[in-house]
Amino acid sequence: MRKRVRSAFAVAMLLGEDVGRTERFVAPLVLYAGALAVLFGGAPGPLPAPWAASALLLYPVGAWLAHALAESEDDDARTVTLSAAGGPWPVAAGVLIAATAGVALLGLLAVVWGVVAAWGTATTGSLLDGLLAHLACGITGAAVGSVFSRPVVRNEGVALIGALVVLVVTGTQSWLPPVGTAAAALGSGRLGVGPFGDLVVALLVAVAATALVVRVEQGGGLRELGARLGRHVGRLRR
Repeated sequence: MRKRVRSAFAVAMLLGEDVGRTERFVAPLVLYAGALAVLFGGAPGPLPAPWAASALLLYPVGAWLAHALAESEDDDARTVTLSAAGGPWPVAAGVLIAATAGVALLGLLAVVWGVVAAWGTATTGSLLDGLLAHLACGITGAAVGSVFSRPVVRNEGVALIGALVVLVVTGTQSWLPPVGTAAAALGSGRLGVGPFGDLVVALLVAVAATALVVRVEQGGGLRELGARLGRHVGRLRR
């Protein structure tokens, strides 16, 4: 187990270097920073309410980052990585570890920016709630992005449409944990399952996403389903 964990962190570092070298992280980073500049510009209002929007925005950004990480290697390079890592589990986990590191940094940026912009309105409790909410939304987004990537979904068009549908449907339901309840708790004070509970649910979603990716990588039935969907999309384009 320790060997698998070490391999997963090694894969995360490898994929992170690949994405950094190709600068595929720039677009989501600039998009999120621009959104924060608009959100916290002027008088954003007392915290933690402004963090509801920045946490919710981290949901699609997390998916974007995870997709970029999962797609950073071509099929040949991925085969080499799978062999060197000792199987699909460390590779699937490595994608989520690297994406989680990215969303954690962006979430911290949002929290610090909010504290500076709304100086004097943050409390220790609201700071913790803000951090947990951003992590919950970002990690859940990373799970979505890892599923709508290779090897589960190989067609870019299908992956984009599928991810957008999931992000919009789940991100706009304020009663649905972890993203909806996390954002709603910051914005309206509704507790839902609580900030820590949202993070736990997000981690469970990430574990389920990892298991799904591993299953498909090992030759599960979803591989064939994804291939059939890709062929159908290709026929529709003709």
